[in-house]
Amino acid sequence: MSRHKCTTELYKAFLQATCVRYSGLALSEVSPYDLSHDSISRWLQDRHLRPREIWSVAEDLIDKKEPSLLIVDDSVLAKPHSKKIDLVNYQYSGNAHDVIAGIGLVNFLWYGLDSEHAIPIDYRVYDKDSDGKTKNNHFCDMLSEAKKRGLIPTAVVFDAWYSSLKNLKAIRDHGWVWVTNLRKNRKVNRNVSLEDLDIPDEGEKVHLRGYGWVTVFKFVAKNGRIDYITTNMDNPTRDAVERIAKARWSIEVYHRELKQTCGIERCQARTGRAQRNHICLAIKVWIDKHIRRIRDKTSFYEQGWQVIKGAITDSMRAALAMT
Repeated sequence: MSRHKCTTELYKAFLQATCVRYSGLALSEVSPYDLSHDSISRWLQDRHLRPREIWSVAEDLIDKKEPSLLIVDDSVLAKPHSKKIDLVNYQYSGNAHDVIAGIGLVNFLWYGLDSEHAIPIDYRVYDKDSDGKTKNNHFCDMLSEAKKRGLIPTAVVFDAWYSSLKNLKAIRDHGWVWVTNLRKNRKVNRNVSLEDLDIPDEGEKVHLRGYGWVTVFKFVAKNGRIDYITTNMDNPTRDAVERIAKARWSIEVYHRELKQTCGIERCQARTGRAQRNHICLAIKVWIDKHIRRIRDKTSFYEQGWQVIKGAITDSMRAALAMT
């Protein structure tokens, strides 16, 4: 029987340090304590971590008085060999540009417009089979939770997937402004598609069917892609809307760092409870790494290099000694 038990601190330390293996077996092999991989698996299964635990950490890292954005987007945690893992569904992945097997995750970031810092404040695991909720339901739930927590964003930002009338009205009901990219075939005015409008640089005020008056701006990227950035903001300027729309990219960076440096999609546990606990702990690890990034001015990838470079040096010395 192991003399020690796994702890949140130990599991987080493991996720911060490792960059190759993320299993309970790997943790048992590198742990400074005598731990069996079975005991680690049981520990991960028995926790009951919830999304609200992220807010308990993030609240101290944000300034509610700073002009800010709330940014929403989803990501798929790829599980290519997952026939026996709970929560896994086939769904479209923007990263893979295909339908893949994975766990859906809807993420909610606070973004400071002055500090330009993005902090995760909430998330939801998408599994309609277990809770009956769609991604849009989770979107609205997190909006309501943010309102209860006293957040007053300059704007709520999201992509076209979340731009349903119900979502737009939910944000308006909270008294908030939204900025999103509408699809080119979205109907405005008298049944006219956005792509058929001649939109000036300063934007065009249009009547969005089923919603009301909004302002749309047309942005053409270097690769020819056209974005119809739309907002219910009063008298918006092109520069202001463009700055807010560009800030949405911070959630894409967040998704990449979660996957590449925190092991959020690398958990091999089969039960949904263990997967949920791992996801929560991986997000906490991201926050810890972000604090260090700000404090020590070192990137997530440099932090990973600091962990392994000593071991590489020792291995090279051992190899040279044998020659």
